[in-house]
Amino acid sequence: MKIEVLGMGCCSCAKLYEAVQEVVTELGVRAEVVKVDDMKAVLQKGVMSTPAIVVDGVVKVAGRSPNKEEIKKYLR
Repeated sequence: MKIEVLGMGCCSCAKLYEAVQEVVTELGVRAEVVKVDDMKAVLQKGVMSTPAIVVDGVVKVAGRSPNKEEIKKYLR
């Protein structure tokens, strides 16, 4: 599984990246977690508002930081 956290380096984006890593560890899933902060790459995914989570190429949430329970739903 590939999980991309899209964001430009703001505090919310950094916290979301940490939360995603924690959820991956808690669930014990095998995943590559990548932080994407290149605006061109973010826009190519069709995301206009960050932070965002993309799982295996599918945008799961954009423009807000979901809580850990919501992140778990995206990874199951």
